[in-house]
Amino acid sequence: MKKYLVILSSLFIASCASDEALENLNRDPNNPTQVSTEALFTSATKKLFDQMESTNVNTNVYRLFAQYWTETTYTDESNYDLNTRAIPQNHWGTMYRDVLFDLQDAKNLASTDKQKAMISVIEVYAWQQMVDTFGDIPYTEALKGGADPTPAYTDDAAIYTDLLVRINDAIAKLNSSSTGYTSADIIFGGNTAKWKKFANSLKFKIAMRMADANNSAAQAAAQEAVTAGLIASNSDNVILHYQGSTPNTNPLWVDLVQSGRKDFVAANTIVNYMNAQSDPRRPFYFDNNLGANVYTGGPYGDNNSYTSYTHVGTLMLDPTFRGVLLDYAEVEFLLAEAVERGYSVGGTAAGHYTNGITANMTDWGVASADITTYLARTDVAYATATGTWRQKIGYQFWLAMYNRGFEGWCVKRKYDAPAFNTAAISGLPLPNRYTYPLNEPTLNKTNYDAAKTAMGGDAQSTKVFWDKF
Repeated sequence: MKKYLVILSSLFIASCASDEALENLNRDPNNPTQVSTEALFTSATKKLFDQMESTNVNTNVYRLFAQYWTETTYTDESNYDLNTRAIPQNHWGTMYRDVLFDLQDAKNLASTDKQKAMISVIEVYAWQQMVDTFGDIPYTEALKGGADPTPAYTDDAAIYTDLLVRINDAIAKLNSSSTGYTSADIIFGGNTAKWKKFANSLKFKIAMRMADANNSAAQAAAQEAVTAGLIASNSDNVILHYQGSTPNTNPLWVDLVQSGRKDFVAANTIVNYMNAQSDPRRPFYFDNNLGANVYTGGPYGDNNSYTSYTHVGTLMLDPTFRGVLLDYAEVEFLLAEAVERGYSVGGTAAGHYTNGITANMTDWGVASADITTYLARTDVAYATATGTWRQKIGYQFWLAMYNRGFEGWCVKRKYDAPAFNTAAISGLPLPNRYTYPLNEPTLNKTNYDAAKTAMGGDAQSTKVFWDKF
C-alpha cells in the first residue's frame, strides 16, 4: 500500500472553524511539510464520515447488505457481486490511504497528549470497521508506506485485543490537562467531555461486539467503560453537521439528488417488517410517493421499477442531513444485551431496550405520543415480544440503524435477527464479510495467501472472529 497524501482543495469546515483552520486546510498539497496536524485530522475525520455515509455502489454497499434499500436499474450489488465494481478495493483504499494514513501523519505532528488521544479514538473506530468488514487485515505492519509495501496480515481477534489497549491509552490521555483540537475538531469543537463519552462508548461497543468470542474480556472492558461514562443522550451523538453546498454536503445528497439518478428504492425486507407493526418511523425513513401512509418495498435483489415502490425519505435528501458514527440508541441496545449477559452495567434489559427505541425515534422526529403507542404494542414491548433476547434486541437494533447500513449489517451478523431475504437474482445468502481486494493476491501474494488460510478461505461465507452463530 502506497501513501498518497491527499488534502482536499476545499475541505469541509465546521461552522465553528476559524480563519486559521481554513488557511491550514488549503495549504499546498504538493508540499507535505506545510500540512498541519489540524488539517490532517480534519481531513481524515471528514473522509471517514463521507465513506460511511455514502451510498455510491462503487465504494459503499452497506445499506444494501443490511437490506434497507434495494436497487432498480443495476442489481449486481444487491445480489452480492463485490468484484465487478471493485468495491472491496475502493473501500480498502479509502480507509487506509485517506483515513488511517492521514491520522498517522496527524499524530506524528501532534504536539499534545489530548490531540493524540482524539486521533487515537478515530483510528480505533476505523480499525474496528475494517476488521468487521474483512476479518484479518494488515495492522501491525501496516501504514509503513515504501518501507513495507507488502505488509503481513494480523489476526482479527488479536487486533481487537490491541484496540482495547489503544482506546484505554486514549481515554487516559483525554484526562490530561493538555489542549486538544478545537476548530479542527469537526465533531465536538474541542469538547473534551464529549470525546471521553465517545471513547468510552467505543470501548463498550468493541467489548460487546466480541462478547460471543471472548466473554470474560468483553465483560471486563464493558463494565470499565460503563463506569467511566457512556453517551447518555442524543445530544452526545457522534455526528457531523454537513453543509448546504458541495463539497461539504452529505454524500447521500450527491448520490441521490445531485446525480439525478434513481438507483434505489426501499427494500421489502424492512418495509414489510415496519408495516406489520405500523412503525411510526415510516414517514421519516421513507417517502409517501405511493400515497399517504402507503409503503411498498421492492423485492430485495430484483429488477425493481423506481416508480412502483417506496422511495427514500426526504430527510435523507437534504444536503445538510447529519452523518453519524455512534449514537445513544446504539449504546442503549448494547446495554440491554450486557444486562442479558449478566454484566454489571445497571438498569434492566427491558429499560435499555425501550430507551434505545425511544432515542432512535426521537432523533428522527417521531412524536412522543406515537412512540408511546408503539412501545405499548405486545409485539414490541420487551416482556411480550416473541423470540429470545438476541432476536428481540437484534430486531429493534437493526430497525434503529436504518441510516447506518454498516451497523445494520453487523447487527444482523451478530444477533442473527431479523430474518433476511435471499437475493432475488443470484439466490445468494447475505455475505458474512467482504472478500479481499483483487489486487492483494497479485501485489501482496505471500501475505494474502497466509491470511486466506488463516481465515478459512477468502469467501463471502467466511465469518469474522466474533460472528459465532
